[in-house]
Amino acid sequence: MKPMKILPMMSRPMAHAWNRYVFLLLVFFLSAGFSLDVARGENIIKIGLPQEPKTLNVWAATDVWSNRVLNQLLQPLYIREPKNLKLVPWLAKEDPIYDSATLSYTIKLRDSKWSDGSEFTSHDVAFTGHVIQTFQVPRFVSNWEFIKKIETPDKRTVRFYLKEPKALFLSRTLTTPIVQKKRWAPICARVEKEARVNTQNPLELLLKERVVQPVGPGPFVFNNWEKGSHLLVKKNPYFFGHGMDISGFKLGPYVDGIQFRFMDNTDAAVLSLFTGSIHMYWWGLQENYIHDLDSHKNITVFTNQKSALYYMGFNVRKKPFNDLYFRKAIALSVDKPFIVKRIVQGYAVLSNSIIPSGNTFWYDPNVLKYGEGLSREQRIRKAYKLLRESGFTWELPPVDGEGKVVKGQGIRYPDGNPMETLTILTPPADYDPKRAMVGNMVQQWLEMLGMPVVKKSLALGYLLKKVKTKRDFDCFVLGYGNLSLDPDYLRNFFISRNNKPGGWNTSGYSNPRFDKIADASADALDINERRQLIWQMQNIIMDHVPWIPLYSPKVAEGARQDRFTGWVSMLGGIGNRWSFCCIKPR
Repeated sequence: MKPMKILPMMSRPMAHAWNRYVFLLLVFFLSAGFSLDVARGENIIKIGLPQEPKTLNVWAATDVWSNRVLNQLLQPLYIREPKNLKLVPWLAKEDPIYDSATLSYTIKLRDSKWSDGSEFTSHDVAFTGHVIQTFQVPRFVSNWEFIKKIETPDKRTVRFYLKEPKALFLSRTLTTPIVQKKRWAPICARVEKEARVNTQNPLELLLKERVVQPVGPGPFVFNNWEKGSHLLVKKNPYFFGHGMDISGFKLGPYVDGIQFRFMDNTDAAVLSLFTGSIHMYWWGLQENYIHDLDSHKNITVFTNQKSALYYMGFNVRKKPFNDLYFRKAIALSVDKPFIVKRIVQGYAVLSNSIIPSGNTFWYDPNVLKYGEGLSREQRIRKAYKLLRESGFTWELPPVDGEGKVVKGQGIRYPDGNPMETLTILTPPADYDPKRAMVGNMVQQWLEMLGMPVVKKSLALGYLLKKVKTKRDFDCFVLGYGNLSLDPDYLRNFFISRNNKPGGWNTSGYSNPRFDKIADASADALDINERRQLIWQMQNIIMDHVPWIPLYSPKVAEGARQDRFTGWVSMLGGIGNRWSFCCIKPR
């Protein structure tokens, strides 16, 4: 925790201890029923954010905080429902209709309005695509570059023609936020004219455009933003979904608005939850705060799996990681249940595939699971047997002649040469103590097999440079904290053509069979056919183990239940469109 400057003359350790004491003292009084903020006012739910949004310009909004606000205002044609993560119509009225003869999708739109009261039409959808393609907006262009043309037969119908079959059209193109043509057309025209006159890049000018009053068709409309303090959105009287039943949820919103309050640190956010100054903290809580929050009768801690993956990656371009059986022996040695239970303290789900198990439709539950149900000694015996059968030898084997597990020494390659020291790269402990500790434990487990291993911590930026650009590494422990719900990343991570400096294929994995299936998955328009291809890809990767998936973290979020109720849990947590459309004041 970052110490609060209560007593400036204290040493850092003393100040840290004193702040924790003050925090727990406040917890005691507040748990006993005291409150530092009893003012209630109108039904505005107050949400704490760790950082302030950087922009309300949707084209430039690459930070999570800006998008958490914009997602309440701007809306896509389709969103994912909470239970099975299936795409359901949102601004669209029904499922898209596919015509294989013309390679086109026709979509009917709901009768909707923008927050300024004007009509939402197919021209807004077509214009959104036009802006993305014309300006090559980095956030979205890869999901629209395969669109050949867009037609608007009438104001409630939009038709997309594809250059080639692309599965990403359904999962990503149709989940792009739609902007208002009336608002953005004059801006784009001005930007293009200014770029021509001053020979500037029109994209740069578009991204620099300052948006002070965004217009959207969502459940809320922008009200005001007090820099450094809070941002307020209020209920949109024109929201199409009010009173509708979508995917089993009767939508509101039932609150008058959302006030996003910017927190200095987690200490301040947790104290604000206790006082009632905020009703929910929209960020994952560390384990040391959760017990304190659970002690408060009016606060509930919601725990959900994230679409995220922490993993160990190998450089299969070089010895010994180019040996499949060597990689499998390491996979057997890595005790994932220990990592989840002891290092992550249970706030994670053990991962057996590159696709998190919480992404239930795409995750294959039958992938190969290394060492499942085995004890530590059983893992070592099985890994030793695999290595021995592959030709590895030892000065002192990890399993002696009597079958007893000992610490191995002096492992040698099948050609008789001693194994050189292997290096496990991790981020530093002050950046991510969990990944650093995983590296320490893997080092110990591999040393039991007689391997010379060291763990080295590097600043994250330099670590990524060594892995992605220089490709100068043995193995590493890294993670993706926010994976798309569309599993196309599985293709990008391991397809051969991405095995290049700066490419996504960091391991250097190359398999023509995988490439063929991966490309077919990107073109498969039938969702069930695509799932079978994605399952095949998972099985190939887990059989060849260029990466060892370790765990998918859980996100724990605190929310007060005495003022508002009706939070909707889903993969990623309770901060989602469904929650903000369904929460009600008590």
